[in-house]
Amino acid sequence: MQTEIIAVGTEILLGQIVNTNTTFVARRLADLGIDVHYQTVVGDNQQRLIQAIEIASKRNDLVILMGGLGPTKDDLTKQTVAHFLGKNLVEDAAAMHKIISYYAASEKKMTVNNRLQAQYISGSVPLKNETGFAVGEYYPNDNGCDFLLLPGPPSELKPMFVNIAQPLLSKRYHNEHLLFSRVLRFFGIGESLLATKIEDLIDKQTNPTIAPYAKTSEVTLRLTASAVDENEAKRILDDTEKEICNRVGEYMYGYGDNNTLVEVVVKKLLKENLSITAAESLTAGAFQATLGNVPGVSHIFPGGFVTYANSAKSSLLDIPPAIIQKNGVVSEETAKWMARRSKEKMKTDIGISFTGVAGPDSLEGNEAGTVWIGLAFKDRPVRAKLYHFARQRSLVRERSVLTGLDWIRREVAK
Repeated sequence: MQTEIIAVGTEILLGQIVNTNTTFVARRLADLGIDVHYQTVVGDNQQRLIQAIEIASKRNDLVILMGGLGPTKDDLTKQTVAHFLGKNLVEDAAAMHKIISYYAASEKKMTVNNRLQAQYISGSVPLKNETGFAVGEYYPNDNGCDFLLLPGPPSELKPMFVNIAQPLLSKRYHNEHLLFSRVLRFFGIGESLLATKIEDLIDKQTNPTIAPYAKTSEVTLRLTASAVDENEAKRILDDTEKEICNRVGEYMYGYGDNNTLVEVVVKKLLKENLSITAAESLTAGAFQATLGNVPGVSHIFPGGFVTYANSAKSSLLDIPPAIIQKNGVVSEETAKWMARRSKEKMKTDIGISFTGVAGPDSLEGNEAGTVWIGLAFKDRPVRAKLYHFARQRSLVRERSVLTGLDWIRREVAK
């Protein structure tokens, strides 16, 4: 079962909007065991759209077009597909009634072109639009590839696909083997090193497949298994995950596409009832702001300190000026004092500190990207670690915050 997704819209080509629809539909199709072999974007031009449809129809069993179902002159998708198939457009009575009722209730004048939204290709199965007016449609073609037409706005496309199109496609293209995916998330290891450590697994695995993806500050592995049911898929994925974790498990912090490191850490702290505070210099409150983005964090985070200047370190944290004068602000000792004092003053289980050089200038002979992170964790000895991050100011801060979170995650796990 081979499929192509065609996103229609000049605004996508110009970069004026992000094409999130293709990602959404592709993932849903994968869950059905329907393979997407091609993804195409074409502007609101009938000639180029015809060419895209002609190419797609020759190499696929199903072509999905998204966008171009509205009432304006540049909404050409259904007319173009109808012309390609040699079919007429017919009107969906229920959709037309919805449009007429809306204009009557809002006391607005309905123009003739609004009727176009209620039309669909003769021979198609019309798909109800629960949140808009443009009818979607599925055209089963006995003489070639099938077509699925969906509206462009995500608020209309998503409910139509999930509630109507997906069950229809599942029934039409029933596959004995479905695809199930699991995303493993890693921090503290680069994509190249991660791939090297599991290279033989990537090379030999056909089920599940293993695909690494590098992000700004982390790496993910997407495992995709083909199975007859969820239980079989779970067994396959569990076995592969175990092999991976035997090699790089220390770097793995969570699962899923949206499960962030800070959410994982806060969840662990809440579970263990461990309170936390922070004293920040170069990060200027970024660590605490990141914690504050997670609902429920107030149960374990009473507050903290932003001590950018040396005088603030002394007045807010009671660090003797002689400590900073002797060791420097960018030093192991200063980081330890900041972590210890913040923990003592806020009476928390954990105190973490950040001091260093965000850049672009150097400080005390230390280059931009030099960072000390201190950690006072319950009754364990206070420690500090030295890091050298990329010299770009925003990346130094981001990397510092995430590295601090990952250190806490590891300590909680001990």
